[in-house]
This record gives sequence, structure tokens and C-alpha cells, in this order.
Amino acid sequence: MGSEWKFKGDEMTSQERMNALLMRQPVDHAGLFLFARGFCAKNTGISLREFYADPEKSLEAQIWTARMYGNDENLKFGFASSAAWDFGGEIKMPSAEFDQTPMVVRYPVQSEEDVWKLEIPYVKRAGMVPLNMEFCRLQEKKGLVKTVSIGAPFMNAANVCGLENLSRWMFKKPDLAHRLLRVVTDYGIRLAQYWVETFGPENIEFRTSTPTSSNQVISPKHFKEFSLPYLKELHEKVLGVGVRYMYTHICGNQNLNLPYYTQVPFGDPGIVSFGHEVDLTKAIEFLGDRCIIVGNVEPRVILMGSPDEVYGLSKECIEKGKKATRGFILGPGCELPPMAPACNVWAMRKAINDFE
Repeated sequence: MGSEWKFKGDEMTSQERMNALLMRQPVDHAGLFLFARGFCAKNTGISLREFYADPEKSLEAQIWTARMYGNDENLKFGFASSAAWDFGGEIKMPSAEFDQTPMVVRYPVQSEEDVWKLEIPYVKRAGMVPLNMEFCRLQEKKGLVKTVSIGAPFMNAANVCGLENLSRWMFKKPDLAHRLLRVVTDYGIRLAQYWVETFGPENIEFRTSTPTSSNQVISPKHFKEFSLPYLKELHEKVLGVGVRYMYTHICGNQNLNLPYYTQVPFGDPGIVSFGHEVDLTKAIEFLGDRCIIVGNVEPRVILMGSPDEVYGLSKECIEKGKKATRGFILGPGCELPPMAPACNVWAMRKAINDFE
């Protein structure tokens, strides 16, 4: 082994590094957000079903994975389609060989009539919420930042009625779409209130994610009308109770939506991650003056490429990220594939060592 394999060594813990970024202070090197969920299960030898159903096993799997790869991300319980379960739909936990995450098998809203009847569920007992609360209590015992995903209104609406129905109603019956978005937005606000009432506004990381708002799904025109107002309101209400920042994953190709995201409050600073379809230079142009930028190595390459390819893409991201005035964190462009080769994940960390 040559000297090129020697790591410089960390001068900060992950918590110290993140605190420094949030306080606009210097850090020892760029952070690493692995965006790892199912990968943690595979990495530690538990089943995906256990990972998504057992908060204690899920947290331990994430802690060990973070230790192995130097992951700085606050750990998180849950999955993207959980709103379907929260509102009374049915979820299938992963069990087959190539399953990667829980899936919706029955949407709670099946018809137009269901939209008008839809009510906010009792938050404390809704779907995944009790498990997520248990996870956060475990985080608190370990002195970790408590994390909770409140989705994003447009994503949650799609998970409540199905994306096809939501898309159809946007064009043909926009009053139905707006009614659904109103209910899920109010639910997200109430969910955040529950966490703040339980733990206080400090030391909680609230997350939103906007995959169904990508330009691969809806136009900028429809983003402006159906996604932006509700996302903006949700963030305003959460930040308004004393929460310091929001962490939002801007998933997929959202290049045409970026000007609208400048209207969304994220805190001071916020944290925003991007799909690989968005060039980090462009992301920094729109949000780099008030948000920590995270991204955005293509997950497909992490899964199917070579370590050298991942290393090269990581280098490109780091070089662009150095221009982010509020800070930069390297990460995948979306969730780390559960079956990603360990050497490819490690290559991201190696790139931080070599190019920071």
C-alpha cells in the first residue's frame, strides 16, 4: 500500500462538524451525507423488514454504518411513502430479494368522493408515527439530534391518492387537488407541532422531500400552483415555532423549479440536497447564499459503476461545492442503493480525504 491510502484524520466529530456548518464556522473538511437507509440494513446483516419496522434495530444499523464510513448525516427512521399509511392506506414491507423499501398496496383515497371525506388522522397513532416517535426517543437517550420527516405536501398528496389521480385532477379538477393538498399540509404542520410539544423546538431536524415535484413529473407551471404554495406554508409554520432550520431533498430534475425554491424559507442556514440531474453550480447559484448544499453523486453509478468512477464524480462535486458560501456536504443524489458495493461507498469518503 502506498501513501495515497493514508487518511489525514478527522479533527472534528460529526456533531462538531455539523454544528460548525450551522454556525458559519470553519470545518476540518467537507461533510458526508450517505442518505443511507436500506444500505444500513444490508451493511449490518439485518433484513429490510426489520430495518423499517424495528426502531431500535434501525438506529443501531445506522449508527454502525455511520461509524464505518464517516457519515455526518443525522439518522432517520421511515420511508418516502409513509403518508399513505398515516392516512389509513396499506403498506407492504420489503420481503422479496429485490425489494428496496416499503411499498403502497392500497391508497387511502380511491375516488373523488374520498377526497371530500378525507380528514387529518389522529397524529399520535397515525401509521408510522408511533414508530418514528420511538426512534426519536432512542435518539434522545443517545444524545443524538432527533429527526422526523414530514414529507412535503405534493409528495404526501401523491402518496395518499396515487400520482396518476393527483396528476389527472390537477388538469381536470384542480379543486380536488387543492383540497387534498390542504389536508396533507395541515397534517404536516400538526405532525411538526407534535414533535415540538414533545421535545421542544431545539435539537430537532425536520425534513421535507419533493420527488414528485420534479420536472420529470410536473411542469414548472404546475409546481408554482400546486407544490410551491403549500411547501412554503409548511416551512413557514414549522420555522415559526422556533425550529432553526429545515432539511429538504430536492429530488430529480428540478432545474426549471430552482427559481421558485428561492421563495421557500429553509432557516438560517437551511440544508438542501439535490438529485444528480441538477448541476451543483446551478444549485449554488440559486440557494448557496442561504443554504448548506448537499450532493450529488449519481446513485446509479454508486450501484453499478467502479470505485474509480465514484471517486471521480465525488471529486467533481467537491470542486463545485467549494464555491458554496454557506457550506457543502458530499452525498448521493438520492437514497444510497441498498445493494451498493461497499468499496463504492468508501470511495466517496476517500475523495473527501484527498480533495478537501
